[in-house]
Amino acid sequence: MIQALQDVLTAAGAIFEDGVVVSFGNDEAAIASAASGVVVCEVSHWGRIQVSDSDRLRFLHNQTTNDFQSLKPGQGCDTVFVSSTARTIDLVTAYVTEDTVLLLVSPSRRQQLIQWMDKYLFPMDRVQLKDVTDDTATFTLIGPGSDALLDKLGASAIVGQQSANHQIVQIGEIEVRVAVGNGLALPGYTLIVSADNAAALWEKLVEVGAIPMGDRMWERLRIEQGRPVPDRELTDDYNPLEARLWQTISFNKGCYIGQETIARLNTYKGVKQQLWGVRLNAPALPGTPIMIGEEKVGKLTSYTETSQGSFGLAYIRTKAGGEGLKVQVGDTEGEIVEVPFLTRQPN
Repeated sequence: MIQALQDVLTAAGAIFEDGVVVSFGNDEAAIASAASGVVVCEVSHWGRIQVSDSDRLRFLHNQTTNDFQSLKPGQGCDTVFVSSTARTIDLVTAYVTEDTVLLLVSPSRRQQLIQWMDKYLFPMDRVQLKDVTDDTATFTLIGPGSDALLDKLGASAIVGQQSANHQIVQIGEIEVRVAVGNGLALPGYTLIVSADNAAALWEKLVEVGAIPMGDRMWERLRIEQGRPVPDRELTDDYNPLEARLWQTISFNKGCYIGQETIARLNTYKGVKQQLWGVRLNAPALPGTPIMIGEEKVGKLTSYTETSQGSFGLAYIRTKAGGEGLKVQVGDTEGEIVEVPFLTRQPN
């Protein structure tokens, strides 16, 4: 992490694990502020990959599930990198600028995705890949107070725009890329800034009222919201339709890696399992089989404790049912519920 930013975070009470801020010692206050005010999360451990040169949009259009050819500078989208058999690699947010596309990728997929894209580059492709993670920092604002906070900073021009729209704004003397959305189905924004200005921007955000929140509570919100992540819900075992990431898929754009499998699954209603939330009566371990009687119908993939009790994410066989289904998860009982991040039909 950038030393100046680390110093500022440490002074604010940050607790680090493997270079990631897991808490500021205020977990319950932070989660309350995310619901009623605004919190700021330091998420610079997420990767940032810059894709440039004249073939960048065509290349990403052919590599991922969403429609890049229709995007203009200042717009963006969520998209999924998939294998040739449509198995999920990562859920990525892309921001299109005048001369680049900036990809915000999961921490565990940063190197893998650069290698993956490089493998599909041919000598005639005018595409340049650059890892800019160490040159930049990323913060997210979460909560209904996010609009008011941007207004205090003189950055309210982005308010009310579509998800993933973004623009460069001046916050004091700091140049910041502000994008609509924070990777969750909650109000908020993503802020990307140069490494040199990261500490100063953090101090400004806190000064105008953002409550610091660590990764531990972000993970809790992620599970409550239903956002899938690599090594949990996004693995070689699942495709984007099963992960219920329909909003990231263009069914009209033509050929791309994994397209044939996804089109066939959609056409023939071949989605055999789907990702759901599961409200639990007691704690359970990820990986625990989910049963109805003697029949296995799914698997728990993520777990957290919330103010309403135990909660998790799970893949459930489509034929077994969905919302309202009563299940057995190890030694405890559960009920399948909807989660706001996931969709079951195209936009």
